[in-house]
Amino acid sequence: MSKWERLAVAALWLAGLILVGVGACLNDPYLSIVRGRAPTLIVVTSVLVVGWLLWRRSWRKGWIAGRLLLAMWCIAPLGMVSSKLTFQMRKADVLAADTPQAKVLGRHFMIGYRRAQDITPLVAKGLIGGIYVSHRNIRGRTADELKAEIANFQSIRRTAGLPPLIVAADQEGGIVSHLSPQLTALPALATLTELPEAERLHRATEFGRTHGRELADLGVTMNFAPVLDMRKSSERHRFDFNSLIGQRAISSDPAVVSEIASAYTAGLREFDVGATVKHFPGLGRVAADTHHFRARLDTPIDEMEKTDWLPFRDLLKQPQTHLMIGHVALAAIDPDRAASHSKRVVNDLVRDRWGYQGVIVTDDLVMGAVYQHDICAVTVEAINAGVDLLLVAFDGTQFYRIFTCALAALQGGRLDRPMLEKSDQRLDGLAPRQTASAR
Repeated sequence: MSKWERLAVAALWLAGLILVGVGACLNDPYLSIVRGRAPTLIVVTSVLVVGWLLWRRSWRKGWIAGRLLLAMWCIAPLGMVSSKLTFQMRKADVLAADTPQAKVLGRHFMIGYRRAQDITPLVAKGLIGGIYVSHRNIRGRTADELKAEIANFQSIRRTAGLPPLIVAADQEGGIVSHLSPQLTALPALATLTELPEAERLHRATEFGRTHGRELADLGVTMNFAPVLDMRKSSERHRFDFNSLIGQRAISSDPAVVSEIASAYTAGLREFDVGATVKHFPGLGRVAADTHHFRARLDTPIDEMEKTDWLPFRDLLKQPQTHLMIGHVALAAIDPDRAASHSKRVVNDLVRDRWGYQGVIVTDDLVMGAVYQHDICAVTVEAINAGVDLLLVAFDGTQFYRIFTCALAALQGGRLDRPMLEKSDQRLDGLAPRQTASAR
């Protein structure tokens, strides 16, 4: 075998192993970006390679290695087919679960989507309680087109006799302005900190009014802002690929954070858009990026209460303010679980000790900190902890897997019914404002 033939065989082995892995893991969130094109690529490439190997009779050269190479290229499309069938079967099972039980559970889920037709059956059947709109829903479109899409979803709900959808967006300002440039691209709230106090509060209120007016016009009822994490450093940690809290946090001074965030949320409220403060218990002291890695907050509770948590305590006293809880383990209270699914954090600390009885939403469950570590257990624990809305944003198709886990737990008696009923009551409290905003 010549040098070039050996290189070609090595390349076939490497490419084959990659495609086998992609096909077998096609349902993984990390592959969501290539999921639409991957099946065609795998099938076409496999057919061409297998045909070429048979034509060259390469599989006869090196009896074991040749047959293994041929077998591997035959397995690649089979793994992809298996992944597709698994997803379709799971999806069919969820869509068939058109029962009162499923609808009661469904209202606790908020999902992101790529195409309206992907979630229309879930909207119509009441298997979700809310949707999350982002840059992918408005890219290449006008704001009016997205507004019409949201209005159509709400019309479907009214026709089905279902509560209006909660519609959420992530319009913080600065680097997280997912509906811009169709909506006004505002700078981050952090840019206001150096202004005189009266001016910065006025500007923060105007920022909130701008976001509130434009979001309400779209039909959005909940904004995942403002960020209340403390700014500990503006330098980006080498393992922080997506959180970028140093660029999103308002200030390192809790009092300044509270002032600016309070003014901003007041502006949102003028247009009946609920603020969602985030990411409790705080990402400012955390180096790991929870989009990909587990994270742990080791700071003592007393210190957090006197510093990082002051803005959370202040803002959560205000009306129409919700809480997003992140995937960070609060070591002093529950070192074994992220706060997002810890009953000690959600129920014992936030609900009982702080007295907050508003709506709590998880950060995206399709994040490595929780998704890659028994997402079924995380889902059940989050509901039992007293979380009201479970967010499935980055890859909305993961909803089918996550909902299947939750429904099985409900049917198997593993969900805390009294806790779920209390959560239902909190969501009921959103209904009047949602109805008003949907008109």
